[in-house]
This record gives sequence, C-alpha cells and structure tokens, in this order.
Amino acid sequence: MLEYDTHRGVSRLVKDLNQLYKTEPALYHFAFDAKGFEWVDYGDRENSVVIFMRKSDNPEDALVVLCNFTPEPRYLYRVGVDTRGSWKEVFNSDEMKYGGSGMLNQAHMNTSPVKYHGRDYSVTVTLPPLGMSVLKLHEAVEEFEIGS
Repeated sequence: MLEYDTHRGVSRLVKDLNQLYKTEPALYHFAFDAKGFEWVDYGDRENSVVIFMRKSDNPEDALVVLCNFTPEPRYLYRVGVDTRGSWKEVFNSDEMKYGGSGMLNQAHMNTSPVKYHGRDYSVTVTLPPLGMSVLKLHEAVEEFEIGS
C-alpha cells in the first residue's frame, strides 16, 4: 500500500510519532502516573480545540499538545505556558510529508506576559486544520527582580 501517497504519509507520521515518543521524556517518564499529564484547556467548545501538557521530572522537558478538531485553521491562537522564553514546534501533523497542507509554526515563539489559561505567560500559534501541534520550550529566560 506504500505505493500510494496517502499511505506513505500515514506511515511517515507513525514513524515520526514513535521517534518523538522515544526522544521526549515527557511522553514516557510518567506514562502511567497522573503527574505526567495536565490539562491546559479542555473547554474551548467554540473552536473545538483541546490543549494538554505532558511532563517529566525536569520542567524544561514539558510538552504542550494542541489539537484542533475542525477543518478550519486557528490563527493567532493563544495558549498559556508556565515558562517564560522561546518555544518551538517539535511536531505538527499537518506537514506535507504526512499528506497535510503544510501549515506549520516554523519560527520560535516568544512568550508574552499575557496571562492565559491560568498561567503567567502565553504564546500565539497557528493551529492546523484537523491537526495536532506539539510545543516545547526552546530556551528559558531568567526573571530578574528589580533591586536584586
């Protein structure tokens, strides 16, 4: 069946998801423990978007998983994050090699001090149609207190 583009795309997607699982501790460290999972937002019914985190012992390993269950892309979609800094997309199911439309977040996303989803910082992303995006902290920015 791999002679067909669609089947090759699904095969690549599964291969890359398996590789992501093997290389990201947040996906396997607490696989059978509730402390490895945290909801970010499960109530955005209007946009049909669900967001959750996977975590390990190291907070910098955390992954933010965003799922868009509609055929409409979501532009400038704000998501709350715990850590100030630069975030990057480490997986996107809409890559063209998987048969997607190629709607990716290629640039690093810097946090803004806008509190969102009960978190101190947020980033804005483009959510692909009927797709999933996974974000990871690229570089944390230390916070300095005035007068320290």
